[in-house]
Amino acid sequence: MVIEVFVTVNFKDRNYQTNVIVKKEIAWLKIKKIAEEQVKKQWDI
Repeated sequence: MVIEVFVTVNFKDRNYQTNVIVKKEIAWLKIKKIAEEQVKKQWDI
């Protein structure tokens, strides 16, 4: 089973909200890391 988790990430002194779709049993730290990587890919120009 997969779930969608909304995470707020602080990147370059700004807050960004992103969603992460993961398996239900994934640990919170892993979800947070995935969210941070997504935001960095999108906003690190």
